[in-house]
Amino acid sequence: MDEDIPTSRSVNKSETSEPKKRGSQVEHRINGNITAPEVRLVGDNLAAISEVAGRPVESGIYRTSDLLRWAEELGLDVVEISPNANPPVVKIIDYSKYLYQRKKKEKELKANAARQQVKEIRFGPDTGEHDFEFKLRHAKNFLSEGNKVKAYVQFRGRAIVFKDRGELLLLRLIKELEEYGFAEQLPRLDGKRMSVIVSPRKSSGKKTSS
Repeated sequence: MDEDIPTSRSVNKSETSEPKKRGSQVEHRINGNITAPEVRLVGDNLAAISEVAGRPVESGIYRTSDLLRWAEELGLDVVEISPNANPPVVKIIDYSKYLYQRKKKEKELKANAARQQVKEIRFGPDTGEHDFEFKLRHAKNFLSEGNKVKAYVQFRGRAIVFKDRGELLLLRLIKELEEYGFAEQLPRLDGKRMSVIVSPRKSSGKKTSS
């Protein structure tokens, strides 16, 4: 079932009300608030615009008054998306629907960010191959689930003299995880702990067995 999306009639072109704002800044100029006599039209609904215009309409420069008339016939809005361009760039869209969908997407991104956790994986400078592979599988699973991985090598006592081993181990881990995530920065030494944070790739979605 299609999701209910607000489809209230977009702003009448003759209205002079202020465009919607985010905080203290004007978000977009729309319809009668667009002051440029000519604008550059872009978008993926040019076929529909051509039908109401009665002629082929492609991306290009048009009189603002023509676009306002075509938008009115389509029940849509002329929205200025690049006001500093010469001439300004606009789209003919349902502005209310655009704002709703963007707000919904921002909400989803915030929810995903809130669910994301940082999983820690600890190594020693003398971590063996079997232990490395075991922890590597865990790291892949964590990243596949959308979590970050903080991997670190803990140096105890005089083991700090082997910090090069720790760095090579973490660099190998980063290499092995390339398909699953990317290092936010190179391994860093802080006191007797060398660490790196690996963030998941959005397109990962790979699953591995524990």
